[in-house]
Amino acid sequence: MTYTEDDYLMISGLQHFVFCRRQWALIHVECIWEENRLTAEGEILHKNSHNEGLITKRPGILITRGMRVSSPILGVAGQCDVVEFIRSEEGAVLHGHRGTWQVCPVEYKRGKDKQDESDRLQLCCEAMCLEEMLSCRISYGYLYYHEIRHRRKVDLTTEMRQYVRDMTEEMHHYMKRGYTPKVKTGAYCNACSVKNLCIPRLCRNPSVASYYKKMMEGADDETSS
Repeated sequence: MTYTEDDYLMISGLQHFVFCRRQWALIHVECIWEENRLTAEGEILHKNSHNEGLITKRPGILITRGMRVSSPILGVAGQCDVVEFIRSEEGAVLHGHRGTWQVCPVEYKRGKDKQDESDRLQLCCEAMCLEEMLSCRISYGYLYYHEIRHRRKVDLTTEMRQYVRDMTEEMHHYMKRGYTPKVKTGAYCNACSVKNLCIPRLCRNPSVASYYKKMMEGADDETSS
């Protein structure tokens, strides 16, 4: 199965989905969002790296920023923070450049290493998009954590790639249904960017949009009476 551009989901949403399926649905299905200090800092960091069209050239290496990527197979699209192209005996052929190039995506993150797989899976998804677009194989990428100023190499394993396929398929299933999963509370809720908007955690109805609609209808009834 292949997807059309109208069906594409945001690659960055994969990180939300792995962290919490409900968080992803609130942001991407119900389009509910709340800015806070952490999200603002992350936005500034990505704006600095997403300088589209900028190509830095060094001996044997090209560095692009904000490169747009997509995958009809996964049904996703987005931007890579940085993609490094290293001259190699085999790899991708780049328009306007001689020879072949090894492709290496680099994803920038505001904080430090996470215990879950969300950052690594987002990086893997970007690499899979690049592989489709450039007809090449990418064996590893890097995660750069701004808080600790550290670049971590990530091997893109077969298991990781299958996890990306499974997650994106599930995301499309939820999006098509317009479904918001019920909340599963845990310590990680304290780090959630939409914690204050996840009000229905105390309700049976899993949809925030439905919850607010009922609240507004109740307010209108009180006003009319």
